[in-house]
Amino acid sequence: MEHQPAYRSNGREVALLTQPHTIAAAATPPGRGGIGIVRISGQQVAQIAHGLLGELPAPRRAHLAEFRDAAGAPIDRGLALFFPGPNSYTGEDTLELQGHGGVAVMNALLARVFELGARRAQPGEFTQRAYLNGKLDLAQAEAVADLIDASSSSAARAALRSLEGEFSRRVHELVEALTQLRVHVEAAIDFPEEEIDFLADTALHARAAEVSESLAALLREARQGRVLTEGLTVVIAGAPNAGKSTLLNRLAGYDAAIVTDVPGTTRDLLRERLDIDGLPLHVIDTAGLRESHDPIEREGMRRATEAMARADRVLLLMDATAADRKRNLAAQLARLPAGVPVTLVFNKMDCAGAKPPSVPDTSGAVASQMAISALTGEGIEALRQHLKECAGYSGAEAGTLSARARHVEALLRVQEQIDQARQQLEQRRAGELMAEHLKRAQEALGEITGEVHSDELLGRIFSSFCIGK
Repeated sequence: MEHQPAYRSNGREVALLTQPHTIAAAATPPGRGGIGIVRISGQQVAQIAHGLLGELPAPRRAHLAEFRDAAGAPIDRGLALFFPGPNSYTGEDTLELQGHGGVAVMNALLARVFELGARRAQPGEFTQRAYLNGKLDLAQAEAVADLIDASSSSAARAALRSLEGEFSRRVHELVEALTQLRVHVEAAIDFPEEEIDFLADTALHARAAEVSESLAALLREARQGRVLTEGLTVVIAGAPNAGKSTLLNRLAGYDAAIVTDVPGTTRDLLRERLDIDGLPLHVIDTAGLRESHDPIEREGMRRATEAMARADRVLLLMDATAADRKRNLAAQLARLPAGVPVTLVFNKMDCAGAKPPSVPDTSGAVASQMAISALTGEGIEALRQHLKECAGYSGAEAGTLSARARHVEALLRVQEQIDQARQQLEQRRAGELMAEHLKRAQEALGEITGEVHSDELLGRIFSSFCIGK
């Protein structure tokens, strides 16, 4: 049997999972640019380098070279860098070609690389190979994508901390603590004839309490990290001329949407990515909700309804100067999807007077109520604070980690299993059941870093990556 290549990582030997195909992709965005980078990884890197450059460059040194086609004619001239495995990003032999950015040049260079035996990389396949080869764990791999997608400096700092392994370190500390608990509990199961009651040991109870406290702290940070990573999606809805586009412009700080007195000006969804004290905010302006026979306007309202169904929060704007506010509110609420949190926002307070109107919501659909003037800015700061509270965002701290919804869900399952384990300990002294709950908690933690995973989960995670990463 052929010897499987291996290297040492964190004091342990890691076997490299050599892939059958060499992959290649552009690592820079498509279009016109000063620099374009093509990344190649796999067993055929040396062969491709000889065919393209005439030689394999010295490891980890920038080599000025001409990139040539099959006839020997130059495609481009630039830098070639060779990183032999396992000391590369993917753990495999990797070659980077840094030439001039441009669609024609990059396409010609990639075509030549494919001609020499590589295939086009799938989204996230470079990072997936890095994960499979033990160069980083699953939480770190996700942090790579989070760093690329970060829409604020706070989100970027949080992603960098997770990429450096801080989140994974905290998870491994919890795994180690759970392991120690299981050792103690399973000793009680294996030696029932001993006179010592292991399950009555106060140290065991104290250790279980410490694990719960550490988990609670990590769960709080993960929730904050999720907000930083994924942000809050807010849809501005309401009748035509309620001031939706004016509110979007006020929140954005510039004229992102066209504002006129003509009802139905906004026909399609208008999306803006904003930042409120480090909180990424995805704001969607929608078509006015009303009865209409215009097919274009009706399509806009259909898209608005779909956007509201996927939103974290709907800001339902009402004209504070309207005559029958209660009936108007009932009509607008009837058009909203069920189950979406709604903040009722009375707009045009500069016209309605200083005292906001009060409209009771008998349906219970409205979670909160505010009064603003999108035109003058009155109440906008209170609205910003309200959105931060809706997201559970308390501010980006220096030690914040990036996290995703699946991480929070996994930690909640861990919390449930630990709570049940402590219940078995304190109420029944059922060692077998406690050990089983602790085992399930460890498995849920393993899903975060990838020690426990499914192919479907990996496919879903890496498919969201850039092609060249």
